[in-house]
Amino acid sequence: MSTIEKSVDVNVPIQTAYNQWTQFEEFPRFMEGVKSVTQTDDTHLRWIAEIAGKSKEWDAEISEQHPDERVAWTSTSGARNAGVVTFHRLDDNTTRVTLQMDVEPDGVVESVGDWAGVLDRRVAGDMERFKEYIESRGLETGAWRGEVESPSAR
Repeated sequence: MSTIEKSVDVNVPIQTAYNQWTQFEEFPRFMEGVKSVTQTDDTHLRWIAEIAGKSKEWDAEISEQHPDERVAWTSTSGARNAGVVTFHRLDDNTTRVTLQMDVEPDGVVESVGDWAGVLDRRVAGDMERFKEYIESRGLETGAWRGEVESPSAR
């Protein structure tokens, strides 16, 4: 598995950055290769993306979510991945968004692409596009402020 970690400082309050990140169906607007994300309930997502020229689909479950702090997930079918995005208040109008993700490349093409840093560059670009997206709007497109406890806390 490959681990990717990227951060970006966005010029919006922490609540605005967090609220926008909870709008998973908006991800195709700033994530390269993501064709659609469908949220089926409070904790389940269906992803369709193009990776290394191939269409990939997977289901993911949000395993932990705390407003203005973190959202963690793990895939439950299809492309294997897991991660967490955290939100750090730098000041009243600046938030550091940090994404940590583990991805398992599927096959030779993805392994070579991963080795070459393709995914690392894609995620860095996604984080910059998130910054541009939320800063240009100034306001989130929606919000979900619910809590999801980690499995160890249940």
